Amino acid sequence: MTVPGIETEVLRPHAEDAFAGELKALAAADDRPRPARWRLSPWAVATYLLGGTLPGGTSRTKSGGGTVITPKYVGPRRVVEVAVTTLATDRALLLLGVPGTAKTWVSEHLAAAVSGDSTLLVQGTAGIPEEAIRYGWNYARLLAEGPSRAALVPSPVMRAMATGATARVEELTRIPADVQDTLITVLSEKTLPIPELGEEVQAVRGFNLIATANDRDCGVNELSSALRRRFNTVVLPLPATAEAEVDIVARRVGQIGRSLDLPAAPEGTDEIRRVVTVFRELRDGVTADGRTKLKSPSGTLSTAEAISVVTGGLALAAHFGDGVLRAGDVAAGIMGAVIRDPAADRLVWQEYLEAVVRERDGWKDFYRACREAAA
Repeated sequence: MTVPGIETEVLRPHAEDAFAGELKALAAADDRPRPARWRLSPWAVATYLLGGTLPGGTSRTKSGGGTVITPKYVGPRRVVEVAVTTLATDRALLLLGVPGTAKTWVSEHLAAAVSGDSTLLVQGTAGIPEEAIRYGWNYARLLAEGPSRAALVPSPVMRAMATGATARVEELTRIPADVQDTLITVLSEKTLPIPELGEEVQAVRGFNLIATANDRDCGVNELSSALRRRFNTVVLPLPATAEAEVDIVARRVGQIGRSLDLPAAPEGTDEIRRVVTVFRELRDGVTADGRTKLKSPSGTLSTAEAISVVTGGLALAAHFGDGVLRAGDVAAGIMGAVIRDPAADRLVWQEYLEAVVRERDGWKDFYRACREAAA
């Protein structure tokens, strides 16, 4: 919604808006077969996710004559190809992985590339009702006119079924089991009954559904075997190498920083590498050289959390420093990410500082900054 007379700028555009130029260029260059109602071919969707250069140029968007497609996901190509291929069939897609493995990010970009609309979204919570997945009612019209199509409020899933688009369900395992099972008829029969009207909505060609889930959080609801069978599950792994994770963090921090008008941090690569190293070592329970075993904290220390720590550090450097990302800008953020359980995690962090960080060459400034943050 816009307010007359007030200039507004969206803080976080939807994927189809933020990368409209890339999607348009891919559609223009894409001469491969497209499934019904898909905006792009499966090959082009995968290229949009993984990045590449379209024919007609080399490495520059303008002077080189071609269009560079920026990577949205850095990971195994086969994972993306299986996910895209699943959506081209009648099987729904379940993106599974630990927190911070870009499940929501991949889900959004898949929907944007396939349907041109990533907004048909159901956000799973512990208190979500069936109406969020099926349909609700405009109760003023319902009381005035009785049950009718005009009084019905379709859910994002129903709208996707009717238009042949891609629906998204985030955090599926946070939804109560009885509400989860609302999806069984949708995914198996491709229909959504409306018993109050004696009607049904049948999915048209092009409809599919992407769900995301993780099994690390407490209080999740296991998927029933009947529902799990309706999905093709694709596991999104953590970055395989430290360099891959550094690349992911640097790319996302750059994108977020531009949207927040933060200065670029070319000198911050060393700090990004240190944040990633700390997270990976504590996550794996061993130092990078394999010589020292470590205790792991209770948190996941995901790539997403590393992005948050570096972004926060960049904001500190921009607003309260000289714009150069340094150890002192990320120390408090790292400590906050590591120490989730004040008793157990604090001990883990102190042991890591004294046994690893203190003795590591070139890390004295980082050690001092972390000690000051903990004081």
